[in-house]
Amino acid sequence: MHLSTHFNFEQFQQMTPLNGVNIWEYILDRHAGRIGVKRRKPALENLERIFGATFRLANDVGFRAMSLRDLCRETGLSMGGLYGYITGKDQLAEMIEDVVRHATQALPQLFVDVESPLDRLEAMIRSSIYLSEILQPWFYFVYMDSRVLQVEQRSMAKQSELFVQTLLANTIAEIDPKPQGDATLLASHCLALFQDWYVKRWKYRAARVSVDDFADSTVRTVRGYLAGRISGATGPA
Repeated sequence: MHLSTHFNFEQFQQMTPLNGVNIWEYILDRHAGRIGVKRRKPALENLERIFGATFRLANDVGFRAMSLRDLCRETGLSMGGLYGYITGKDQLAEMIEDVVRHATQALPQLFVDVESPLDRLEAMIRSSIYLSEILQPWFYFVYMDSRVLQVEQRSMAKQSELFVQTLLANTIAEIDPKPQGDATLLASHCLALFQDWYVKRWKYRAARVSVDDFADSTVRTVRGYLAGRISGATGPA
């Protein structure tokens, strides 16, 4: 199934490749060879507990300073129980990066049938913002703590961001008439807008800016520059 070009957060939630419910099933199935717990229901519940605690501790004390004992205390699991899911912090960070990479790279498939490059660009902008809203702790972790990843995982995280940037740049390059400016640099500016949403949530919460408000405003800004018009965007900027 594919989304239409113009959609809101509620509509996107029905189509997103990963959400707050199926993400635990994805992790369990993806890492079935590593996870020793075979009873599915408790495994899903404990995965949610482990990652939720990881994000809280990473925000409070920092992922580098966080220990597995901290994680046991926060989750209520024993060390042996924790080892049934992860072997260490490196694996935990790797699994977080994998979720963000998978979700990000799955998005373009929703819009392969959108012929207009400007409309396709809007769809990718909206979906990127909405996905980062659904998976905010995951995106925030990769952005803030990617330095704690192993070298290979850091490289994959960088390649994931470059994948999105290249996708946006190629779409911008298809627009006719061709907009002024370097397409790669313009795509980089788009990424910076996305990142501001999930990195500085406090700022938008204080201003009571909803995710739809932010997406609409971002689309208007990009469309206004690239095409000299704002058609297709809805809601207040």
